[in-house]
Amino acid sequence: MEKGMWLRLFSFLFIFLTYSESLFSNDEIISYRERVRKMFQFSYEGYLNHAYPYDELQPLTCDGVDTWGSYSLTLIDALDTLAVMGNYTEFNRVSGLLLDTLDFDEDINVSVFETNIRVVGGLISAHLMSRDTGFQVSDNWPCEGPLLDLAEQAAKKILAAFDTKTGMPYGTVNLMYGVPKDETPVTCTAGVGTFIVEFGTLSRLTGNSIFENAAIKALEALWDRRSEIGLVGNHISVQSGKWTAIDGGIGAGIDSYFEYLVKGGLLLGNSRLLDMFNEYEKVIETFIKKDDWYMWVNMNKGTVTAPVFQSLEAFWPGLQSMVGKIDDAMKSLHNYYQVWQQLGFLPEFYNIIHGKVVDKRYGYPLRPELAESIMYLYRATKDPFLLQMGRDMLESIEKVAKTSCGYTSIKDVRTHKLDNRMESFFLSETTKYLYLLFDEDNKIHRTGGSGDVVQTNHGTCVVNAGGYIFNTEAHPIDIGALDCCKKQPAQDEIELAFKVFKNNKKRLHFLEQYANSDTHNSLSTVYNCSARPFHSRLSILGEMFEEEEIKIAKLPQNTCEDSTVTVTQP
Repeated sequence: MEKGMWLRLFSFLFIFLTYSESLFSNDEIISYRERVRKMFQFSYEGYLNHAYPYDELQPLTCDGVDTWGSYSLTLIDALDTLAVMGNYTEFNRVSGLLLDTLDFDEDINVSVFETNIRVVGGLISAHLMSRDTGFQVSDNWPCEGPLLDLAEQAAKKILAAFDTKTGMPYGTVNLMYGVPKDETPVTCTAGVGTFIVEFGTLSRLTGNSIFENAAIKALEALWDRRSEIGLVGNHISVQSGKWTAIDGGIGAGIDSYFEYLVKGGLLLGNSRLLDMFNEYEKVIETFIKKDDWYMWVNMNKGTVTAPVFQSLEAFWPGLQSMVGKIDDAMKSLHNYYQVWQQLGFLPEFYNIIHGKVVDKRYGYPLRPELAESIMYLYRATKDPFLLQMGRDMLESIEKVAKTSCGYTSIKDVRTHKLDNRMESFFLSETTKYLYLLFDEDNKIHRTGGSGDVVQTNHGTCVVNAGGYIFNTEAHPIDIGALDCCKKQPAQDEIELAFKVFKNNKKRLHFLEQYANSDTHNSLSTVYNCSARPFHSRLSILGEMFEEEEIKIAKLPQNTCEDSTVTVTQP
């Protein structure tokens, strides 16, 4: 038999055996879900028993340490994970504890970026989940509530960072006095562009547009400072607007900027943000992508400066799945998974050319990005091989990272030597994504077939219908909730429709009648339909108001009839 035929046969057998191994029964999937739950619970109890009220647990010494601002950060970050896993009793206890103890009027310096994604994002998500847990909520929920008030207080404290010549925020603020006098104007690109999900949600829920406007201004400032070939660097001066580090890529220092263009666009129905991402994706494909890997390049010339893969980049396949690039996402994810299989974990930096860990960048702090992409792609494809990837992650962490009081970071993936830190994102992100991978029936996975009608001071809306958007700390935001608190229902839809309709007199006449009528709920529901999964929402934005939708818009009920939505009263 020819050598080529042997190779093809071997490849076929390898794929067949790998695929066969990756098939799981329902009982096996549930068993992995419960193992993730135990992992979370063990770590969470370790933090409570040994580290609270400090920010994080040190799992080797079983004590606590403040890291990002002395917020009891792990407690905030883990709060919505408790709700996702159904531990409503503890969720309610901790919510009450935070309301009694959190104080943002302290003389401490905090990271603007981390405070936003962990504290503001965590409190907003907990607020939106609180109704289902039995927590006492306002009659005007989700437009009001004590956890939402806390999130707004924290956001107002970091809002001072945006008072710059460019609108791009400083990296640090003092909670009592604002930006420190000696604060450097240099910050990373992600530190500028990772606010629109939290700030946009806050503005839509509270009616205070200052937050969303600040986040949009910062995004526009970055957009205006692209290089001639369309790339951005990874550090910039927020006062002068000049780049101070010109390496471009999709990893550390830039990553969540791209992420928030997609997620902010989907969450807020902002097509401009999605257009920005589409333009970036083109130049990323041209200059940064090399054979299903992504490298670092000079932002001005596009030449490769570092042929390395960073573990933070493992979020990218998940993001690609949100914009329909499934095949590309799966190819990159398989590359990243091969690194995990080689070392047992993902190192911070991995040299693609030489196939080895970059010196001094060999740690793995229990990062979630690989689990994140696995979860997203499994929801999109239901490929059972993705369950095997998640199982392998779970087993590696269980086997190597467990200590007597929690799970700890890996200091060196080559030797599996342990570090002494359990970052709060292990409970907020890593365990949550793994849990959701194996929890088929979680309400987070709903795709618009059912939801709950909520009555607010602004009318009725539908929540719990699916289409959740996760912030970069894995705090889920219910898209439907953002429609509940509109001061002027459907105003944005009408303005957009007028632009799209242009000179179509028939449709303009319909809109004129609609704009002058007393009832707006139906149009708001159809054209900004919370009960639709996000891909349907995008298709509506892309193909506005066809004749069938015009007919639906005249219907009085607050549902999307063509997506077979059922709604239930709370």
